Amino acid sequence: MRNVAQGPIAWRSELWGSPLRALATVLLLGLLAWAGFHAFEWGVMHAVFRPDADACRAVQHGACWGVVAEKWRPMLFGRFPYEEQWRPAVAVVVLSAVTVLSAWPRSWRWWLAPLWGVALLLFVGLMHGGVAGLSVVPTSRWGGLPLTIGLAVVGLALAFPLALLLAMGRRSEWPVVRTLSASYIELVRGVPLISVLFMASFLLPLLWPAGWQPDVLVRVLMGLTLFVAAYLAEIIRGGLQAVPRGQTEVAMALGFGRWPVQRDIVLPQALRLVVPALTNSVVGTLKDTSLVTVVGLFELTGALGLALGGDPVWRPFYLEGYLFVAAVYWLLCFGLSRYSVWLERRLGTSSA
Repeated sequence: MRNVAQGPIAWRSELWGSPLRALATVLLLGLLAWAGFHAFEWGVMHAVFRPDADACRAVQHGACWGVVAEKWRPMLFGRFPYEEQWRPAVAVVVLSAVTVLSAWPRSWRWWLAPLWGVALLLFVGLMHGGVAGLSVVPTSRWGGLPLTIGLAVVGLALAFPLALLLAMGRRSEWPVVRTLSASYIELVRGVPLISVLFMASFLLPLLWPAGWQPDVLVRVLMGLTLFVAAYLAEIIRGGLQAVPRGQTEVAMALGFGRWPVQRDIVLPQALRLVVPALTNSVVGTLKDTSLVTVVGLFELTGALGLALGGDPVWRPFYLEGYLFVAAVYWLLCFGLSRYSVWLERRLGTSSA
């Protein structure tokens, strides 16, 4: 209560506590008001919202949101067949629903793993087809929001168990396991993601037997998983090191085995401590999926290029298209950040 009561007083002191602070506050408020007015004028007052390219060209100082109204389907679903775009829409809803359910601590039960298996099968079945009378759509035509969410969610789901093993391996008492884990982490973290995607897409096929090569989407997913796992491993290792060693010694003195101690005592505390860092890595992975465009997979930003690049009528309105895509990314990332704050409070680790 004391901190809450002092909050407004502290704000007044910070903003108006001295003539210099008051002058800076007035200047910043004036700058924000000027920028906000011009943004409102451009984005709302003089904007065109209907899908009319001629009306958009006639407006000199206004946004053309009509490009979103005209091109939102290719922006969100890429080159997926137009008449079949209900399938990626349902696939995104299924995968998002299971992800949201998994974010609720009360659902952390044994049945969550089978549910994820069913959700992934539904996602692949809806996207690829070939079952239940659905036409086959090759992965080269997957794109947009389903590909962005699918790569991020599945990549993180596959990377997390590997990251756990790497983090525990780097703290292992066995020199060979510790050296291999550390070497893998440092090697992967020492190269950019785009180089990993290039190797997975173009170099990895050279190592496979002739006539048997995984799909490019599978190879990209493998590269993304291995890359993300190295970063998650270091985050988890930081949490493991933050747990006092005395707890492990006491538990083993009471008769607990090494693995029960890690599973029931150390890991829950370690993961609870690194929730903010894990959220940061999840947000980064979600945005890093945009790099798959360089290897021929058109996720959300790549789908925007496909939607507008080949259409000379709407091509001049890239800015509005990028703002729409940025708004989608912002909603996803902001939702993740708010969930992180809620989870910290729920688990009792928030410093607020």
